[in-house]
Amino acid sequence: MNKVDRRSFLKTVGLATAETFVGTNVYALAEAQSEPTKPVAANDQIQIALIGAGIQGQGDTKFALQVPGTKLVAVADCYQGRLDHSKELWGNDVFTTRDYREILARKDIDAVIIATPDHWHKQAAVDAMHAGKDVYCEKPMIHLYSDGPVMIEAARETNRIIQIGSQRVSSVIYAKAKELLAAGSIGELNMVTAWWDRNSAIGAWDYTIPLDASTETCDWHRFLGTAPQIPFSAEQFFQWRKWKAYGSGVAGDLFVHLFSGTHFVTGAHGPTRAMATGGLRYWKDGRNVPDVMLALFDYPQGFNLSLRVNFVDGGAESEGLIFTGSEGTMEIGGNGVSLSRTPREKEPGYTINTFTIAMQKRILEQYRKKYPLPHPMGAPPMGYEKYVAAPGYTDNYSHFENFFSSVRTRKPVVEDAVFGFRAAGAALLSNRSYDRDAIVHWNPETMKIV
Repeated sequence: MNKVDRRSFLKTVGLATAETFVGTNVYALAEAQSEPTKPVAANDQIQIALIGAGIQGQGDTKFALQVPGTKLVAVADCYQGRLDHSKELWGNDVFTTRDYREILARKDIDAVIIATPDHWHKQAAVDAMHAGKDVYCEKPMIHLYSDGPVMIEAARETNRIIQIGSQRVSSVIYAKAKELLAAGSIGELNMVTAWWDRNSAIGAWDYTIPLDASTETCDWHRFLGTAPQIPFSAEQFFQWRKWKAYGSGVAGDLFVHLFSGTHFVTGAHGPTRAMATGGLRYWKDGRNVPDVMLALFDYPQGFNLSLRVNFVDGGAESEGLIFTGSEGTMEIGGNGVSLSRTPREKEPGYTINTFTIAMQKRILEQYRKKYPLPHPMGAPPMGYEKYVAAPGYTDNYSHFENFFSSVRTRKPVVEDAVFGFRAAGAALLSNRSYDRDAIVHWNPETMKIV
């Protein structure tokens, strides 16, 4: 097949989730990301602010600003260096502050991106919604189970849009997987296996600490918030995911993505039972969360979910989900979703070679009366198919495009606070089981620990 550039490819395949045959059993999925179907009027511009300008926050903002009709006007962060860099990235006219409440008081801001440490998600989101701002809140939505109902109620009371930042629910790849599963392509689902392995220091949150880190450049008291009031620690400030006081460990950082994808594809609301194990095997650097975790979950729809995160693995870094059904498997990985279909056999088969020849003959005659030829033993495999995203496609852009569309139209987002709570609540069951060394139960409908 001749290679085509992204612009030509998108013009060929058209709008979101269009499919084009590009080779033997390989199909392309595309979304017109860089070419909106209609221009955005100048007076339709959405003015946004960033609260939490760390690695994820700056990355989120870069994708958000690629969506037509958006403008960044303010940034809040507890480290002065990131405020200074925000001006380097987005211009000296960007307002910066260490206190996000100054941002919420501005009337020219329509929506905020919240990319703070987990323990600030609830308060920042609730404050923003009560200030009349729509909210894009990074995952996991919650740090404590008590956060969820408060955030859901705030969205209801204020009638504000809130979208949680697990981008997979906006992905054309996951949308195709959802379609394939609903069509019965792998039969009845009975197992989902998902993993996310990171074998590097950066993957294990060992982020670089700037040379000027101090109580002068870092607003330590504001960063701590509701966390235990301890002396300044540059490591905890810049590598906060390593500690329970600010983050949610591998479960909140990575399991929640796998839950979001599983729930979106299957339509399930969450598990009812969970058990987890793991340990701190390699990164014994003062952190108090495990670097290896495995967990099993029971779903009321009749399937089980098996999750694994490994920061110690010696192989390549990877992420993926395998959906196993009665008639095949479906795998999400890389830039696509693949389907391997093998229908169940139509006859039970026989094991007769240990019997006498005469008995073998008699059994075979009776068997063939019930299961006559020419039907073969079992149905033949239907082969292998793969659906791949278009060159340059990223669900990060799609997720923000969906968010800003909801901000403009006031239509529901693809990942609201209820979806976000169910995904994060399910993920944090892993921590609860691990800490208590026990099986834990959850009601995904009422979103409560049982």
